[in-house]
Amino acid sequence: MSDWDIASVGHVLIGSSITVAGIIIAALLIGMNIPMAPFLLLTTTVLIVMSAILIIYKVPRSPPRI
Repeated sequence: MSDWDIASVGHVLIGSSITVAGIIIAALLIGMNIPMAPFLLLTTTVLIVMSAILIIYKVPRSPPRI
């Protein structure tokens, strides 16, 4: 089993953040009253962006083909 690097953490974080945002949006659509929903959605959006930046900058790139 390979070690966890920062890109793996980014993948887990982005996947879980998208899942949490979907659950919050689904709860709002069925009519549940969630007083902290805007803050939670903003937090998941920030986590998604931060995770995407981690993945983009830490995944090794292949050398250009000659």
